[in-house]
Amino acid sequence: MNTTTLALHKPRPWGRLQWTDWLFALAVVAGGAWAYVHYLYAMDGYERAILVGTIPALVLLGWFWRPLQGLMAAVTAAALLAIGIYLRHSDGFGADLSWGDQNFLLKYFLSSQSAILWMGVLFIMSTVFYWIGFIAGREGNESAALKIGSRLAWVAVFMALTGTMVRWFESHQIAPDIGHIPVSNLYEVFVLFCWLTALFWLYYEAQYKTRQLGAFAMLVVSAAVGFLAWYTVARGAQEIQPLVPALQSWWMKLHVPANFIGYGTFALAAMMGFAYLIKQHAGEVSWWKLAPLWLLGVALCFEPLVFRSASAASGSAAYWLVYFGVSALVVGGILAARRRIAARLPSFEVLDDVMYKAIAVGFAFFTIATVLGAFWAADAWGGYWSWDPKETWALIVWLNYAAWLHMRLMKGLRGAASAWWALVGLGITSFAFLGVNMFLSGLHSYGEL
Repeated sequence: MNTTTLALHKPRPWGRLQWTDWLFALAVVAGGAWAYVHYLYAMDGYERAILVGTIPALVLLGWFWRPLQGLMAAVTAAALLAIGIYLRHSDGFGADLSWGDQNFLLKYFLSSQSAILWMGVLFIMSTVFYWIGFIAGREGNESAALKIGSRLAWVAVFMALTGTMVRWFESHQIAPDIGHIPVSNLYEVFVLFCWLTALFWLYYEAQYKTRQLGAFAMLVVSAAVGFLAWYTVARGAQEIQPLVPALQSWWMKLHVPANFIGYGTFALAAMMGFAYLIKQHAGEVSWWKLAPLWLLGVALCFEPLVFRSASAASGSAAYWLVYFGVSALVVGGILAARRRIAARLPSFEVLDDVMYKAIAVGFAFFTIATVLGAFWAADAWGGYWSWDPKETWALIVWLNYAAWLHMRLMKGLRGAASAWWALVGLGITSFAFLGVNMFLSGLHSYGEL
């Protein structure tokens, strides 16, 4: 094992805490204590336990990766500013949300809808700058465009989290019993997927000291932003809706975020697998031998077909044709420029290691989410497992990545086989996430397209 690989596996020295780390911990504890005292009446015993458990979790996360401290502080300040502006004006129940269309900061930056729109724009801009820096930069050097792409991704995560926190507040101001954590429908979980996936990539980017791979990682985030844009316009999905009875549970606060950590890291692993295969086939001159990689482009052809009926009803069929065209051009452009791209990619060892660590983290959290989902099902429907389509496909996803990890740890799975498996895994995960909602019905059919 070389020095670079050893450095990648070097654990963080927990004993080197600075005074700023302790100040951060004090602020988190103080904020949690304030929330506990002021909202005790609104929480049951389980929710109080979640709040108490969240406090040390946030502290440890901030200690483990210090950039999170600044992110948490900035999101807290922005969310409190938005809430403060809202609270200056009230109606019969709570804050007057119509003020969000009158105040400059709320209308253009800090209301939940504005912040999430900025999230989407910034993620697209981040992807563009990552690719400009990737293509234009010299081998072994990071260009200014790559740094801009990375910083834009950080700002996008900030806006996404700010929008999420403000949306949580806004939901509680509509009417009694409507307020809920914003992870209850496709619109909200797509926002969750975007910022979680980007944040995990930013962590790996810092650990492996390579921004080049951000060009691949951010592609999947931009694809999610594209879907979110259509879903917002075609379905008015940004409107806050009351929860259906089965979702009115504290289990949702644990199950859904854990699930989407799995989805996000599985998506990252697939993009690392794609980069691995591009690097491996860089010298291939026969296009027919690249046919398996073109399957990625062919798969995009199903986008307009899948959303055909929904698009016809909303008049947005042209959107999906453009979406398909842009996506196909991106895939085709990557394959056409594979030699230039491969020269700027990090080593196979780094690509393989990021892929492995992403799947390992995702599998751990997806396992936790599946167990929590079983408890939630027992609480809501009286049984831990009912072979509902969503449950069945969640099991298929779990078995797929369990087999991947088993083959790697027991049989030394590496190289192209593991990369292709990660890509196939993304297809399976995507169907479990979206396909079940589109083609199958069951107890989990909450998000209609």
